[in-house]
Amino acid sequence: MAQPDDSGVGARDSEAQLTELAERLTEARQYLKIDALLARKAELDAEAARPDLWDDVDAARVITTELGRVNSDVDAFAKLEGSVDDATVLVELIDDARGSGEADSSLETELQATVAEIATALSALELRSLFAGNYDEYDAICEVHAGAGGTDAQDWAEMLLRMYQRWAERRGFSVELDEATEGGEAGLLSATFIIKGRFAYGLMATERGVHRLVRMSPFDSQHRRQTSFASIDVTPFLEDVSEIEIDEKDLRIDTYRASGAGGQHINKTDSAVRLTHLPTGVVVSCQNERSQHQNKARAMQILANKLAELQRAEREAELAALTGKRTENAWGNQIRSYVMAPYQLVKDLRTSEETGNVESVLDGDLDAFMEAELRRVRHEQ
Repeated sequence: MAQPDDSGVGARDSEAQLTELAERLTEARQYLKIDALLARKAELDAEAARPDLWDDVDAARVITTELGRVNSDVDAFAKLEGSVDDATVLVELIDDARGSGEADSSLETELQATVAEIATALSALELRSLFAGNYDEYDAICEVHAGAGGTDAQDWAEMLLRMYQRWAERRGFSVELDEATEGGEAGLLSATFIIKGRFAYGLMATERGVHRLVRMSPFDSQHRRQTSFASIDVTPFLEDVSEIEIDEKDLRIDTYRASGAGGQHINKTDSAVRLTHLPTGVVVSCQNERSQHQNKARAMQILANKLAELQRAEREAELAALTGKRTENAWGNQIRSYVMAPYQLVKDLRTSEETGNVESVLDGDLDAFMEAELRRVRHEQ
């Protein structure tokens, strides 16, 4: 019995997908306000070309930073438009070949690959439309704290730190580890780190909350199943927080010997610094700089950002949006569960996003969970 002829089916599917992608790109032009960005780019180009631009360094930095972000959005959109145009030409070549009875499979393969690349790039561009917060584009100050679960929880806190470091590497972001306090037997009691990259805060804010791990404990002599908890807190990092005045009379300053995974420059003198802001109870630490003076300066910068966040929350009545609801770092309050025994599953309890590939998630594959939460938040606004 003769088999049906499937020639060109894959190409026709790609053509239909290309039509859908072109329509999505047209919609993206509107909600990403590309025309307004092009107009703003012209203004910023003129500002950046002024010969006296760097006479005012702070103003120049603001202009060049905004120009870089505008160029990034405009260039990404223009590249996608070019890719859609190239794919459209491929479709025309394939149609011509069909009409002459000389179908070219290499053209069809190229079309399928091009359409797949467009779909991936467009999804990344569409994700930008989900960022609506005033600080989403900024770097993120992140803190991980071990919760209930003893040594397992401290080990879990260290696993989470590694997970976010690997996620940042995947996205091309940089990570600065400012403080890490070792646990009693293993892992970490806490760690403070800064993730630097565009939309770092907007993305990491989706991770704020309690994370639950279920596994066969490597610290239990009978290797029983253990549930442990660790929490993530996230604050937008602003370089300029000059409006925040901190009176040193309001601070308790403790110094201690740096230890743990703080970096190659940690020495064995009492160079680490912990600041406690007495009026608010906010505590920050830094141990990764070369000297006590540098650690104090860095800790003051982080403290200023955290106090600025509190002030913004009070002023704008957006405490829940900026800092998230404070919950006990224990059972019943988790935003996501990571189950490694008796089965394999990572499930976000806010969005129901899940995967059975736990190792991949722990290795930094978090984008699907972050995007799902961004879409949930946008839908509820």
